[in-house]
Amino acid sequence: MTIPTSLPRLKGFRFPREIIAYAVWAYHRFALSTGDVEDLLAERGVIVSREAVRLWVNRFGSQFAACIRRDRPRPHDKWHMDEVVVPINGVKHWLWRAIDGNGDVLDILIQPRRNAKAAKRFFGRDWLLPMANRVS
Repeated sequence: MTIPTSLPRLKGFRFPREIIAYAVWAYHRFALSTGDVEDLLAERGVIVSREAVRLWVNRFGSQFAACIRRDRPRPHDKWHMDEVVVPINGVKHWLWRAIDGNGDVLDILIQPRRNAKAAKRFFGRDWLLPMANRVS
């Protein structure tokens, strides 16, 4: 966990900067509720109310969310498509997967038809179009 440099010194707060940063980071990173963050901090010996966590998230959340998005790994330049026939209740379905060069699954689509419209539905996804234009 990295504390954003744009985070102010936090004078006047009851808890140190690191505890506030950890609470906001855990809330955004793991999609926890404020009650879950309260319990997580209580396990570590820090007694804080869920209302305090909510106030911290509202005040500093956008800075932490931007930091987490920035640090998230980007899809690799090379990616592969995988198509598999999957029987579901005796009916053939096609499972389409987009996998980047690191082996991370970028997207999955399962549908009962295998035709041009089905392929366009998968390749027409907003995140996939910029990468599809770069493929030679």
